[in-house]
Amino acid sequence: MTASSGRLIGVSLGPGDPGWITRRAWQVLQGPARWAYPVRAEGQRSYALEIVERGGLVAPDDAMPLVFPMTRDPATLAVHWGRAAQTVAATLAQGRDVAFLVEGDASTYATFGHLARTVLAETPTAEVETIPGVASFLAAPARVGWPLATQDDALAVLPGGYGMETVERLLPEVDTLVLLKVKPLLEPLIDLLEGQGLHGHSVFVERLGTPQERVVTDIRQLRGEEVHYLSLLMVCKGAGVAADVGGPAR
Repeated sequence: MTASSGRLIGVSLGPGDPGWITRRAWQVLQGPARWAYPVRAEGQRSYALEIVERGGLVAPDDAMPLVFPMTRDPATLAVHWGRAAQTVAATLAQGRDVAFLVEGDASTYATFGHLARTVLAETPTAEVETIPGVASFLAAPARVGWPLATQDDALAVLPGGYGMETVERLLPEVDTLVLLKVKPLLEPLIDLLEGQGLHGHSVFVERLGTPQERVVTDIRQLRGEEVHYLSLLMVCKGAGVAADVGGPAR
C-alpha cells in the first residue's frame, strides 16, 4: 500500500442506542475520515446515520450516501456494489480514510463485509479496519434481563431469509434461538412456539435502543400486527416464563 492511500473503516454503531458506540468508533467519527453511510434509495434516510445523530454528532457536508437497494437480484446488487466501491476507492486514492457507518456490528450480517470485498476487488492494495460493536442479539437479552447462553447451552442465531423448516429443525437442538428480521414469518413463528409451549420463553424486540423501541413479552399479542423490519424474536428455553420488563414493553 502506498503512503498516500487511505483506509476503509467499518464503524460499528450498535443497534440503536448511541450510548453503545465504542470509544474507538467515537474517535474515528470525530476524526478526519470522510463519512459514508448506507441508504436503500436516493434521498432516503439512513438508520445508521440516525444513530450517530442521536448521539449529538452532525454529518459533515461531504458525507457520502451509498445506495444499497433491498433486493436479492444479483445483477441489480452488482451494479450498486460496484458504484459504491468506486466511490469509496476514489476517496481512498486521495489519501483520505473513509468511515463507513454500520448499524449493529460490522462483522455480523452487515453491509460492510460486502462493501469491503468489493473495494478490495477494485483496489487490492486498500487497507481495511473493522471496529467491533454491539450486535442486536447481544443487546436484546441484556435489555430483557435474560442470559443469552450459560455454561454448555447451545446457541443459534439465524439471519433474515431463513424459512420455517430451518426453525423447526434447529429449535429442538438448541437452548437459545435468536431469529433476526422476523417480520415475514411472525405469524407462523407464534403458532409454532405456542404449539410447543415455548411462547412464555420467547420475547419480541423491535428497534432496540431507539426512541421507538418495543419489547413484547407475550408474543401472542402480536398476531395480526404490522411489525418493523428491524425486529428479532428470542427463544430462551432456560430463561423461565417471560415477565414484563421496564420501559416500553407490553
